[in-house]
Amino acid sequence: MESNNIKIYTLGCYKNQVDSEKLAGKIEKSGGEVVHTDKFEGNTFILNTCGFIGDAKEESIEAIMQAIKAKKEGKIRRIVVMGCLSERYKKELEQEIPEVDAWFGVDSFDQISYWLNLPKYQETGIARKLANPSHYAYLKIAEGCSRKCSFCAIPNIRGSHHSRPINEIMDEAQWLASKGVKEIILISQDLTSYGIDLYKKQMITQLVSQLSESHLFPWIRLHYLFPASFPEDLLHLMATHENICPYIDIPLQHISDRILKSMHRGIDKASTMALIEKFRNLMPHAALRSTFIIGYPGETNKEFNELLNFISDVRFERVGVFTYSEEEGTAAALLNDDVDETTKNLRAEKLMEIQSKISLEKNVALIGKTLEVLIDRKEGDYFIGRTRYDSPEIDNEVWVKPTSAQLQIGQFYPVFIERADLYEIYGKPC
Repeated sequence: MESNNIKIYTLGCYKNQVDSEKLAGKIEKSGGEVVHTDKFEGNTFILNTCGFIGDAKEESIEAIMQAIKAKKEGKIRRIVVMGCLSERYKKELEQEIPEVDAWFGVDSFDQISYWLNLPKYQETGIARKLANPSHYAYLKIAEGCSRKCSFCAIPNIRGSHHSRPINEIMDEAQWLASKGVKEIILISQDLTSYGIDLYKKQMITQLVSQLSESHLFPWIRLHYLFPASFPEDLLHLMATHENICPYIDIPLQHISDRILKSMHRGIDKASTMALIEKFRNLMPHAALRSTFIIGYPGETNKEFNELLNFISDVRFERVGVFTYSEEEGTAAALLNDDVDETTKNLRAEKLMEIQSKISLEKNVALIGKTLEVLIDRKEGDYFIGRTRYDSPEIDNEVWVKPTSAQLQIGQFYPVFIERADLYEIYGKPC
């Protein structure tokens, strides 16, 4: 049985991380020894790749090359590559990189276990081994996507949207709570569409309500809420339930009507503005996070300036920016990618300059307030955590220097905010 000293290295999004955690759990239930790693080593080295956009593909290829180097140096015996990159390009990669011992796509847990010569086990209970600190975890409620966004290859990689049954999700939530998880983060490519395939209607509000009423977790966070057909009853639920974080992660991608139509987003500027107005009216204290694509084919200076004005007016708490990357097999790949890379990068920098000022102003406005903080880790003399307005790894962090008793990782503390900069907030426990 080839099951000793297995290491899993994960690239890409949190959905990939959950896949790695489930593979690790399955390996352990079959009697194997596996750990999550950020180092290139191990008897069997499993690399879970991302193939979403150009930069992610380059990062995945570079990681494969590093693994091959480590193999030649004797630090790795066998290399297994799985995930989105190998799902998209398995045949080409097998031919071009023969040093890799095995290639698998997505949802290949059983095939990988078989390749590892692991014995079959009784499929009972939850098979999952968490990769991050045990006080927070990601809960994937659906796979794939049925949207037809022109720039996105996810439906080609992961298939159409398919939801998990509510009872199955609740079973996993119960298991995570039993492991000490205090913050649950619901993820999928499109939370808004949850349930349509299974129950013939949107069921995200019912699912979140059930999780909230279960009182399993002090914090429930939602990621990737698609703006088109956003369920207003979900917003009312979030506004009235204390354990649902006031955090709205809604990728808008642009605001120009022409570009939104070309992107096949199913929503226009007027509807977007009306949706944001609902957010601000019902949850004025919520953190609003969004992502935008810069340099989409045909994006004019006028349309880019329209986006800048939108960012300035709305004053998002959190913003992520991507420059357009042409993806084969998508509708946008048929368009002329006529915005050069220099212009794309300059536009992205200009947008982030505006957003940085907004973010700094909002952070400075927190000085003098007391916020509930969940401690994630310790660095030197500081304990570092987050507020309910911040998701792990992508948002602001609170740096807390205790004056007397040490704090505990994975616990909540009231923290008085004393100073702030662009990405970090500093305070002391009350």
